[in-house]
Amino acid sequence: MAKKEKTKKLSSNGKKALVLCCMVALLVVTGVLNYVLNTQIKDGNNPNDVVDNLGDGAAVETFFASHRSNRETARAEEFSYLDAIISSEATSETVKASAEEKQVELLSFIEQELVLESLIKAKGFEDAVVTMSTNNLNVIVKQAELTKEEVAQILGTILQETNYTASQVYVVPYTA
Repeated sequence: MAKKEKTKKLSSNGKKALVLCCMVALLVVTGVLNYVLNTQIKDGNNPNDVVDNLGDGAAVETFFASHRSNRETARAEEFSYLDAIISSEATSETVKASAEEKQVELLSFIEQELVLESLIKAKGFEDAVVTMSTNNLNVIVKQAELTKEEVAQILGTILQETNYTASQVYVVPYTA
């Protein structure tokens, strides 16, 4: 009987080790992919493309592409951790339910970020990245300076589309 308990304990530890190894491998792959994409030179006018550092706007293009890539990587890791919590047999139902709620919240953030970025671009701004959390919303706009009217225009869009208050929204111009 003691042998079965020991085997079960090793099996539980083995599962934990396997999940940890998978997460480390995912992190390494993500890092390599991020490096490759950031060093790759692409031609074209797509603002999401990574470009070389020879042109005037190259650093800006790299910043926005890198920011999006890093945001997606962080979210993928967060989903991976939450999936591990949900699929673990040792996790209580309360914790599983909390992890599932967090996944739904993250999906909502991703959807709203994309919508807000598109709306800001539709207002005439060249590019923008939006990052949401439970406490605040950050907007980085591809523009050296923003007038009060432009900030108000962006803030109005954010307040209309979300439940954030003005004090929770940070609008920042990107200066290279």
